[in-house]
Amino acid sequence: MKFHKEGYPSLLLVLLFIGILNLAIYYTLGNYPIALYLSWAVSFFLLFMILQFFRSPNRRVIINEKQVISPCDGKVVVIEEAEETEYLNERRKQISIFMSPINVHNNRYPIGGTIKYYKYHPGKYLVAWHPKSSTENERTTVVVEDAQKRTVLFRQIAGALARRIVFYGKEGDRVSQGSECGFIKFGSRVDLFLPLDAKINVKLNDKVVGGESVIAEI
Repeated sequence: MKFHKEGYPSLLLVLLFIGILNLAIYYTLGNYPIALYLSWAVSFFLLFMILQFFRSPNRRVIINEKQVISPCDGKVVVIEEAEETEYLNERRKQISIFMSPINVHNNRYPIGGTIKYYKYHPGKYLVAWHPKSSTENERTTVVVEDAQKRTVLFRQIAGALARRIVFYGKEGDRVSQGSECGFIKFGSRVDLFLPLDAKINVKLNDKVVGGESVIAEI
């Protein structure tokens, strides 16, 4: 288990806050043991939350050109046909995965190939399961085309708590299935837009694991 590089600024801020809090309690309320115990409890809770949120476990990715693997950890909240109007301009099967604050939040490429399109969109911070979050929230849109010219579009979508989306690739990059593509902080969602003939292997409310769970076969 590793600590993700995106977490170091947050970890430093939390450590600074913990240091100031405990020094302030010690010099002002040091004669009251209950105050010290409470400050230690708050410090432990904050440190634990940061360490678990930015954890980055190793994943055993099995590359398979016929499969679409989950880009993130979370719960499947949408399976439906939808019109994709930003880039593909056609109907697709949409699979949406909600990531709660307790999930691992690094994101992975669902297929291997070439990044054909990337765009960042500023926007709102509706709760991630809101139907309009896919088109109105802060988000990125990424399209990967594989060697057989099949395309998968996916979106990193900020939620009500998320305030930073990170994407590491750029148009023209060659990417490997299951390799890390980015990170979303503090609760969010990823949408996948797959070909209509894709065989979906998940159901609503299924729990999926980024880099390991097979979402569909194409």
